[in-house]
Amino acid sequence: MTEKTLPFSRDELESLAQQVPTPFHIYDEAALRRNSKAFSQAFSWVPGGFRNHFAVKALPNPYILKILHEEGMGADCSSMAELVLCQAAGIPGDHIVFTSNDTPAEEFRKADELGALINLDDLSHVRYLYDALGGRLPERLSFRYNPGPLKEGNAIIGKPEEAKYGLTRPQLFEAYQEAQRLGAKTFCLHTMVASNELNPDYFVETARLLFELAGEIRQRTGIKLSEVNLGGGIGIPYHPSQTAVDLAYVGNKIHAAYQDLIERKDLAPLRVVMECGRVVTGPYGWLVTRVLHKKAIYKDYVGLDASMANLMRPGMYGAYHHISVPGKENAPRKVYDVTGSLCENNDKFAIDREIPDPAIGDLVVIHDTGAHGHAMGFNYNGKLRSAEVLWSGPGRWKVIRRAETYADLFATLDFPGLKT
Repeated sequence: MTEKTLPFSRDELESLAQQVPTPFHIYDEAALRRNSKAFSQAFSWVPGGFRNHFAVKALPNPYILKILHEEGMGADCSSMAELVLCQAAGIPGDHIVFTSNDTPAEEFRKADELGALINLDDLSHVRYLYDALGGRLPERLSFRYNPGPLKEGNAIIGKPEEAKYGLTRPQLFEAYQEAQRLGAKTFCLHTMVASNELNPDYFVETARLLFELAGEIRQRTGIKLSEVNLGGGIGIPYHPSQTAVDLAYVGNKIHAAYQDLIERKDLAPLRVVMECGRVVTGPYGWLVTRVLHKKAIYKDYVGLDASMANLMRPGMYGAYHHISVPGKENAPRKVYDVTGSLCENNDKFAIDREIPDPAIGDLVVIHDTGAHGHAMGFNYNGKLRSAEVLWSGPGRWKVIRRAETYADLFATLDFPGLKT
């Protein structure tokens, strides 16, 4: 099997692990910056300037958010915590999109306070937001469209017609008119129908769908949209055999669709934005862990000091994450289940995976954990969530989130003997 490469050596990781005990997630700052620039360049044609609103849920760390904002990205938020993180990172409200469902009123009020674009998920939310804001709507408002059977979803996000998100087409027209009647003046359109999709033409089809809908909205309601958010969902090649999405190709194809369906139909200027997370940070994060045990019963096992609490995707989705043993790239290989220590049999990073045969004490690196890795951590079995490290080149690194302690874990328990 083709090996994925690492930007750092075994010796550097071992040196770092002496100061930041495993397991920990590590992110490559220079790669994040390069990738952000490439994303923006692919859509440099967009009138008014393209912006990807980074999906904060993918990697909710303010140090990362600040870096991405310095490279021109905004933020896609879906909760109070994510709004607060963006505020702390210095991301201005007009660079934030707030998309949420089953949303408490105070979260809508926070988004409005920051000046974020609120993207509503249901027709009933027009009145709910109006009441939450004391009898008014923001001047600028967006709606999330669920295309139902008109658009095929994928395995992670499901079929659009079975998803809880968004408005139907008839509801969408009604929502724009109701919001306009209640005082909103500028309108945007949004959809999100896939996750971790590697077919580049999928995103071109989504763009055409929304551009055509922009024309229909103008025709049926008289409203000329100011912005279309194509959503996110661009995948990454978790497996070495997979091919990364060519962002330049996607950008060029969407530009052609824009010329055909927006410029020629007098719907311009219409700003185009996206809200990708995984493709921005996913390939540039790794989970560094260490072999604790090896076990041979009916199968052979390698047991790590990390667990599903540090990386949920393999156990939750059966997702593939490549595994390296630094310094042993050319060593003999052996088939193992690679496991963690949770009291759950799905706490496995790999099943029947051929890897370089590690020794007890060796470092193991799990690839592509820069999105939906640490962010999906949890405390089952009392596991403590790991540190996050920002790597800026050989010998240059910074802890951007310390590892949890038992004092952190027990902080919300008012019980004698647990205060440490």
